[in-house]
Amino acid sequence: MSNLTLALGLSMHLGFEGDYNQFHPHVRWQEPAYMAGVFLNSENDISAYVGQEYMFNDFGLELGVAVGYSDFPIKPFVRGTYKNFFIAPAIETIVYSDHEEVKPGIVIGFEYGLGKD
Repeated sequence: MSNLTLALGLSMHLGFEGDYNQFHPHVRWQEPAYMAGVFLNSENDISAYVGQEYMFNDFGLELGVAVGYSDFPIKPFVRGTYKNFFIAPAIETIVYSDHEEVKPGIVIGFEYGLGKD
């Protein structure tokens, strides 16, 4: 396996009010002990992340932290994978005239990578 993966992710944001980017070009560096990468996030901004991936046959679990989002300077993330498909819990901060609300949602998608086994 090459340590470098170039990928394109396609996502759907379920349970959100906002209109989010669905196309996520992605570059990942993978080592046995960690992963790090850069991608175009759902807010159309560049995000960077570090974390770990745990594989169980075709299933994976990714845990880490990401930067580059407008609502939190550093966000923890967890992402479940099955082959090229993924699912992740997410949050959305909605700003009203008199208050803000943080609401949960789910991001599901497909990611195709060059250099990925």
